[in-house]
Amino acid sequence: MESFRTVIKGWLGKVLLVLFLTPLALVGIEGYFSGSNKADVAKSVNGQDISNKELESATKNYKDQYLSLVKGDESLLNLPVIQQKALDALVARSLLLQQAEKLGISLSDVQLEQMLAQQPSFQENGKFSQQLYENYLRSVGMTNQGLIASLRQDHALKMISTTLMDYALVSQLDLQQLANLQTEQRTLHLASIKLDDYKKGVTASSQEITDYYNKHKNEFKQVASVDVDYVVLSPALLPATNLAVTDADLQQAYKAFVEKQQKDVKREVKHILITTDARDDAAAQKLANEVYAKIQAGMTFADAAAQFSDDPGSKTQGGLVATYAPGVFSTDFDNAVNALKNGEISKPVKTQYGYHIIEANSPMVKLPSFESEKVRLTAEVEKAKLANLFSDTVNSLNEMVVGSDSLDAVAQEVKGARVESVKGVTLTTENPYLSDLNVKAKLFNDDVKNGDRNASSNIQLANGDTIWIKVRDYHPAGIKPLAQATAEVKAKVVEEKAYKAAQAKIASILADFKTQPAAQVVAKSQVTFEDAGTYARSQGLKRAIERAAFSIPAPGKEGMWSATTAKLPNELVIVAVSNVNTSIASELPPEQMHELSKLYQQFRGQQILEDYTEYLKSKAKIK
Repeated sequence: MESFRTVIKGWLGKVLLVLFLTPLALVGIEGYFSGSNKADVAKSVNGQDISNKELESATKNYKDQYLSLVKGDESLLNLPVIQQKALDALVARSLLLQQAEKLGISLSDVQLEQMLAQQPSFQENGKFSQQLYENYLRSVGMTNQGLIASLRQDHALKMISTTLMDYALVSQLDLQQLANLQTEQRTLHLASIKLDDYKKGVTASSQEITDYYNKHKNEFKQVASVDVDYVVLSPALLPATNLAVTDADLQQAYKAFVEKQQKDVKREVKHILITTDARDDAAAQKLANEVYAKIQAGMTFADAAAQFSDDPGSKTQGGLVATYAPGVFSTDFDNAVNALKNGEISKPVKTQYGYHIIEANSPMVKLPSFESEKVRLTAEVEKAKLANLFSDTVNSLNEMVVGSDSLDAVAQEVKGARVESVKGVTLTTENPYLSDLNVKAKLFNDDVKNGDRNASSNIQLANGDTIWIKVRDYHPAGIKPLAQATAEVKAKVVEEKAYKAAQAKIASILADFKTQPAAQVVAKSQVTFEDAGTYARSQGLKRAIERAAFSIPAPGKEGMWSATTAKLPNELVIVAVSNVNTSIASELPPEQMHELSKLYQQFRGQQILEDYTEYLKSKAKIK
C-alpha cells in the first residue's frame, strides 16, 4: 500500500504543480488588471485577451518552479516548451472563468469583504486593522475595488474547478482492481545469462552495420557537445606581494565603515496625507499648502496630522508611517524622504494617493571605536588588496589571451596555472569549472555554433576564480553520422546477434516450464536460478525485470513456474514466477481503502477537469 501511495501522490503532486487552481500564484496579482492593446495580445479566447504581460508573468512562475528542480541551471530548461505550458494554462483559466460567469458562479461583495476581514494578516489584537489592510493595498499597488474583483475571479475559478473535481464518481470495481494491481505480490526466481561467451567469434559486416543504422537511427541521437581547452586562475595562485596594510589604509576603511553605518540607518518617516477622495485635485493641493503653512507658522506636525491627515492608520500616531519602505507610495515620495535633513519638513508631494507633507528623522547611531574594529578592518583591507591584485592580473592576462588567441599566456605568466583539454562537453557535463552557468553560456552560444573558435575573454566563475576557454570543435545535436557511429553500431549488431543466440539456447528451457514441474526443469537446465524474493510493483526491481515479471500469467498449479526473459545490457535474464498472491488487497484496513478511494477520486477529478477544459476549448474561438 505504501508503494501505491508513493506512486499516486508523486503523480498528483506533479499534476497539481501545473494546475490552474491557484491563479494568483500563476499570473501574479497584477496580471488581472494589466491593460493591454491589440499589439500586446498573446492570445484571444472568445474575444477576451491574454496579454503578453500575463504570459511573461506565468512563464516566469513556471520557469522558477523548474529552476528549483535543476538547481538554478537555466541552460537545462526548454524555454519554448515552458512558455507554451504557461500559455495553455492561461487559456484554460480564461475558459473556466468565462464558464463560471455564464453559470452565475460568484461571491457577493459582502461575502468577499467578510472573508478579507477574517484574514489573520489583516488583523491586530483579534480585530480587523484598516491600517494593515491599506498598507497591503499600497504594497501591491491595488485599490480595494481591484482586490475585491481579483478575489472574485479567484474564487469563481476555484468553485467551478472543485465542483468538477470533488464530485467525481469512483467505481468500486475500478478501485478494487487498482488495489489488486498495486498490492499483488509475486515470488521471483532469476537466472542471468552473460552474453560475452555468445559474442566470441561473432562479427558484423559493413552491410549489416549500414542496415542496422538505417533502421535504428533514433538510437544514435546525440546532444550538442564541444571539445574545449580551458585554463583557470584563482587568487591563491598569485604571489602575496604589496599586500601590507598601512595605518592610512585602516583609517580610510574605518571612515567608509562609519559612513555606511550612518547611511544604512532606517529613517523614521511621518506624513500628512490629503486625498482627493472627497475633494478635487485643486482643493486637495490648496488644503495641503495651507497645512504646510500652518506647520511653518508653528503648529506641530503631530497636531497637523491629527487634525488634517486622511490616513487613519497614522494620524493618531503623529503621522508615523510604521511600515514605510521604499516603493510603498511612489518614487517622488521616496525622493522627498531622501532629500530631507533630520527634522526637516517637505512641501506637499503629489502621489497617486493624494498630497503628502513629509517629515523624516534618522536616529543616532552608536558606532564602535576604531580600535575595536581594527582586526576586522585589517582582514577586510587585506582581502580588498588581494582582490585588486587579482583583478589587475586578470585584466593584464586577458589582453595577452585575446591578443594572441592562445591560453598558453596564462600558464606562462602564472606558476601553477595549466591549460586543460576536455572532449564531448555537454550542457549536463559535471565539471567543477565547465558546469558554471556563465561558462556554458559561452560554450554553447550562437557564435560557437556558427564557427567561432577564438579564445574567450575572461569569465568569472561563481566561486570567484576566472577562466578562459577556447572551443576546438562543436558537435551539433541530432543523429550521429554513420562514420562517427560505426563502432557503436557494430557493438549493437554483435550484441543483438548474441541475444538471439542466447534466446535460442534457452528456448527449450522456457518451453519446458510450460509443461513440467519447475524443479525438474531447473535440474536439467544447467542454468543457475537464484531466489530473488517476493515483490510488489514499484519495489526496486530493474524496470525491464519488473515489466517481465508482472506481464506473465500466474503459474497453472503448485510446483509450476511461469517464465519469460528480460534484456539488460550484455545480459539476458530468465524471469520466473512461482507464486502470485492477490489476497492482500482484501485484507487492507478500512482507513487505507478510504485513502486509496480519495486518491483515486482526485485522479478521476483531475481527468474530468482536463476533459471539461478540452471540451470548452473545442467550442471556443481562440486566436
